[in-house]
Amino acid sequence: QVQLVESGGGLVQPGGSLRLSCAASGSIYSIDAMGWYRQAPGKQRELVAKITTGSSTNYADSVKGRFTISRDNAKDTVYLQMNILKPEDTAVYYCNAVGRQTLWKTFSVWGQGTQVTVSS
Repeated sequence: QVQLVESGGGLVQPGGSLRLSCAASGSIYSIDAMGWYRQAPGKQRELVAKITTGSSTNYADSVKGRFTISRDNAKDTVYLQMNILKPEDTAVYYCNAVGRQTLWKTFSVWGQGTQVTVSS
């Protein structure tokens, strides 16, 4: 099994910053990509940012220039630095990892979610 543990959410004022972390553990052969998604009340879950093993990144248009995703491959950990936060960034943020437990067995797992609230 593969598990993801997230941390770093909380309450912040508009214009503030937060850093989310997500660490993968368990039976892991390789991780191909890790990413952050978010889901606001009444809305569908959406991609925020994604990073591959080769450090290729992909961002939602709404966060480009404000959020930065990074990854420590040695620690199987992904980070999301969120700056200039806006009230519309309020959501539950979920970490996702896709990879292989063996050469023939793939996985895609989700974290438990961490609440980010941007409010004055």
